[in-house]
Parts: sequence; structure tokens; C-alpha cells
Amino acid sequence: MSDVVELTRELIRRRSLTPQDAGCQALLAARLARAGFQCTALPFGDVENLWATHGSGAPVLVLLGHTDVVPSGPESAWSSAPFEPTLRDGKLYGRGAADMKGSVAAMCVALEDFVARHPAHAGTVALLLTSDEEGVAEHGVRRVAQHFRETGQRIDWCLVGEPSAREQLGDLIRIGRRGSLTGTLRVRGVQGHVAYPEKARNPIHQTAQALAELAAMRWDAGNAAFPPTSFQISNLNAGTGADNVIPGTLEALFNFRFGTASTAQELQARLESVLRRHGLDYHLEWRLGGTPFVSADGPLRRAVCGELAAQLRSKPELSTGGGTSDGRFIAPLGAEVVELGPVNASIHKIDEHIALADLERLPALYAGIAARLLAAP
Repeated sequence: MSDVVELTRELIRRRSLTPQDAGCQALLAARLARAGFQCTALPFGDVENLWATHGSGAPVLVLLGHTDVVPSGPESAWSSAPFEPTLRDGKLYGRGAADMKGSVAAMCVALEDFVARHPAHAGTVALLLTSDEEGVAEHGVRRVAQHFRETGQRIDWCLVGEPSAREQLGDLIRIGRRGSLTGTLRVRGVQGHVAYPEKARNPIHQTAQALAELAAMRWDAGNAAFPPTSFQISNLNAGTGADNVIPGTLEALFNFRFGTASTAQELQARLESVLRRHGLDYHLEWRLGGTPFVSADGPLRRAVCGELAAQLRSKPELSTGGGTSDGRFIAPLGAEVVELGPVNASIHKIDEHIALADLERLPALYAGIAARLLAAP
């Protein structure tokens, strides 16, 4: 069994539910230390972060990943235990196999190989890991980026191992991500008996028209880099459980995914103008999960595309779609950010898996990209 497959299996066995790391980073740090990396733990709050570097000075190439995973869901629904890695039909099954313990293992193996082949490489090559990507992402890379600003740590290029491929490895890479803006809306009514509606104020009836208008709105037309802004209501709660009581409150949770055609402030203002126009008595809390970014064509993108062409004969689609990633915290540091990882079809699902062939190709891809950027002439 190849080294990257065995390391991925070891990581899957660790039940690292956000924000737990469950020993994943210690395992990887021990390996990288033996390869000559300087490994520094950067714990913030209840989150483990690892910063491992080799070399010094500029330029700085960072490989970025996370060791935390989402819950498995009902384990009885899995074909095999989610935290017992299982090889079957050319695939490795287990929670985190694709998102993203396979990529993390591949990055570790790639870095070991790269520094062994290029011990006197230019600049700095680094691995940054967090255990808070799948959760609230407050004390993970967001906090590490703040620490880097405070300490003056520069990053020129950031290669993120998130599962980016649509149908086969290398068919799509992400060069940016949309922003994420979440709102928690609480509408106040007056509780009462359903037989006497004139003595109550039903927040469901009051809010329904406003939410329907918001759901039908065209927020912007997008632009060359991003699709139009999307608005989705994800949770709606009201009522006491009784069929004869008008509820006194309603709570709605919604999310914008937006590009650079609109700002978070503009979206907030437009939404609240609708709520006011409908006369709602409301309280609204906003949480900005990340702002949109897109990386211009640069050395990292050319290295990624060059290596995909050389190793896989692939010309990837350049995308800014999908959800968010920790790249959104690194891009504002001035770094060029590209995401390259395995097929994302099974992530967060029952029976998550990665194709063994793809897993075994990833270390050479990551090492080849590093060599194009940092190998000494």
C-alpha cells in the first residue's frame, strides 16, 4: 500500500469532528519534523493550528488544509464504519477521505518528497493546517491570518487542497470564492388564540410576503468573475406546537452568496428596506463569513495549470463557484490563491470516498507545483 494511502487511513481513523483535531496535526508534524521542517503549534481558543516551514525568506508558498471533518450522520447508513477506512472497488471510504484528509496526506507526502529532492530550494515552503474549517472558522485560519499580519509573515502563493474537481481530478480548479453573508431574523408578533385573530398579531402572516419578495429578488447580474448573487432561506421556525395558538415570534435564517457585483453592506441595506416596507417589528443579526476574492493570473495558477497539463493532460476550468474555503482568509494578505483537490461528489455525504488512483496522483501534482515555483535553477 502506498505511503499516501496509508497516511490517509491513519488520519481517517482519528475522529476529528470540528473543532477537534484528535491528534492528526501531531502525527503530521512528527513526520515533517523528521524531514527538516520547523513545526509550530498555533492554538487559539479550542482550535489546533499547525504551521510547518522549510527554508527561509521569499517567495513563500503555503499548502493549506484542514484536519477537521463534519459529523458522519447515522453510522448505520454507511456501507462501512465512517471512521474505519475501508478499501473497496478502487476507492477509499471514510469520513474526510475527500474533504480533506486525502489532500492533507498528499500535501505532507509531497512536501517530504520536494525537500528531499530540492534541499536548497528558493524561499520558503510551508504547510498550514487548522481544525476549524468545517465549523464557525473563528479561531482557525481567520485567526492565524490575523497573527500573520501582526508578526509580518508574508505569503506569496497559497495552494488549497479542497476537493475542487467535478468529475475527474484536474478538470476544475478554483481561483476565487464568493462571499458568505448570513442573517438571523427575529420578527415579533403578539401571541393569541387562533379564534380571536383580531386580538393577536401573527408574525408568520406578516413575514410571509416579505420573505416571498426577498426570495424573488434579483440582487445583481454578477460579472465576468462571479455569477449573480444568490439568496436562500435555510431555516424558518415559529409556533408553540399547538394548532390553536397564534405564535408570538418567528425566526428565519438566510444566507447570501455574493461576488464583487454587490457589497455586503449593499445587500444588508436592500434587505432591511424590504422588511421596513412590510412594517415588520424585527431584530436582525448579521454574520459575514467571508468576502469574495478572485486571484489574477499569476505564477501559482500557471504552475498548477502547467503541472496538470504535464501529468494529467488536463486543461482545467477556472471557477469561482462552490461554497467558501479558508482561502478567503489568506487572499487578503496579498497572496495568489488556487484550489486543487479531488472530486467533490461525495463530500459531506454518507459513504464519502476518494478514488485511490486520484489519491496516489495528488502528491506528485503538489510536489511538481512546488518545484515549478521554488526549485533552485
